[in-house]
This record gives sequence, C-alpha cells and structure tokens, in this order.
Amino acid sequence: MPILDLHSLDFFSRSPEQTRRLGARLGAVLRPGDVICLQGELGAGKTTFVQGVARGWGAQDTVSSPTFILVNEYRRADGSLLFHMDAYRLASVPEAEELDLDSLLADGPLLIEWPERIDGLVPPEHLWIKLEHVDEEERELKFKAAGGRYDELLDVIRRAVGGG
Repeated sequence: MPILDLHSLDFFSRSPEQTRRLGARLGAVLRPGDVICLQGELGAGKTTFVQGVARGWGAQDTVSSPTFILVNEYRRADGSLLFHMDAYRLASVPEAEELDLDSLLADGPLLIEWPERIDGLVPPEHLWIKLEHVDEEERELKFKAAGGRYDELLDVIRRAVGGG
C-alpha cells in the first residue's frame, strides 16, 4: 500500500466485499457537505464502493446506479440523506448546474460517479477516488484528498487498510 504523499494513497482491493468494507469505513464518518468523487470505467467498482459507503453511513435504501435518474437519495433512520450522482449522461456543464450541487451538499454527503464529466462544478475540496480494473476480482483504488477535511477522511481510509 504505497503512500505517495500525505494527500494520496493507493490500495488494491482483492474482492467486491473488500471494496464494500472499505466504503463502509468511509461512509461511517461522512457528514453533510462531504464530496466523494468516483472515477473509473464501467465495471471498475464504483457502485460496489458506493454500496459500502451507504451501508457504513446507515442507509435504509438499496444502492443502485443512478444512470438514468442522475441522482439517487438514500435515507437513514434519522431522516438524513446521502446523495449518489451519476454524471455519465450529463450532456453539458449547464445541465449539471441545474442539479444544484450546493443544495444537495447542504442536506447530505454527495458521491459523484464520472466526476470528470462535470469538471469545474466539483467543489475544489473533495476526496477523489480513481478505481481501476486489475482482474476479475481485484481493483486498484487511488485516493487523492484535496483539503483538510479530506485529509481526515483519507486518514480513516489509511487506518482501515492498516497503514497507520
């Protein structure tokens, strides 16, 4: 598990369940305003990671890819919300602006799949996770923190994978 610098971390997940467990550790500490960006090709494990985040966060709803509705909301018993956006089908930045990310962030954490498609709208402070398909079960997750809050979240990930 190489630590590239204090703001980044590479991790190899050996199974979908390991990817979910890592997501659950992150989900357990998310709060409104947190932005988690998930970049990776189809099948790279983005939705699998989100399933773990939602589980750790305490979501009562089943996680599915929001490809056709753009944003899924997952509820917790206390009524708080976790937002899961899929920017893949957004045709333009103005279309993305209509989703009003600021109002979503005021209400809960936001997970964005395909964040590179809405470049310029992603808040400057975020946790960026690039997922890469290694083989049938294994995925490489490259974490990059931008901002103090996201260094804290990266530390949670680092501890979860045994790196400190």
